[in-house]
Amino acid sequence: MDGIIFDVDGTIWDSTDSVAESWNLAIRENSDLDITVTNEFLFSIFGKTMDEIFSRLFPMLDTQERLRLGNLCFEYENRLLETKPGTLYPGVRETFERLSQKVPLFIVSNCQCGYIEVMLRSTGLAPYVTDTLCFGQTKTSKGQTIRTLMKKNHLKDVFYVGDTQGDADACKEAGIDFVFASYGFGEVPDAKWSIESITDL
Repeated sequence: MDGIIFDVDGTIWDSTDSVAESWNLAIRENSDLDITVTNEFLFSIFGKTMDEIFSRLFPMLDTQERLRLGNLCFEYENRLLETKPGTLYPGVRETFERLSQKVPLFIVSNCQCGYIEVMLRSTGLAPYVTDTLCFGQTKTSKGQTIRTLMKKNHLKDVFYVGDTQGDADACKEAGIDFVFASYGFGEVPDAKWSIESITDL
């Protein structure tokens, strides 16, 4: 095995409280929209690309304004997470430490630039992760982003750990195996492999 690739939200940590707080502040300070972002809404859109999230969040805005306000939400989010980080799922730090001694660990997410870096800094996981890649860098589907990371790091035999159907579909696109983190946000009823805790890895 060349490595294990991980999703972030719903797999490594839960940042919904801070994300909701930061987005609501960004919307209040930079628009006249009467919108309140809830944790339930975030559960429904985590794992989607930034473009898809902007469309779901601001369907009433034109493309340029949607992009402006959406990017501000992500800027506020990265800034708040520095001081109010998400919560690691039980056993993540210990599992990353142990696994990294046996096989390289990677992260691929549909998030914005800077998000993975904030997570790694605030949780202390940075020493255990070899490389990362996100939608903010590639602007491609998660499956293609996975392939790009694999090509960059010369990976052939890997699997991906994620918590949504979108993650499972990305693995099919990338041609790699998927392990469903059933403790996360989504449902993948036909997952061949699943774990109830990250320690199961």
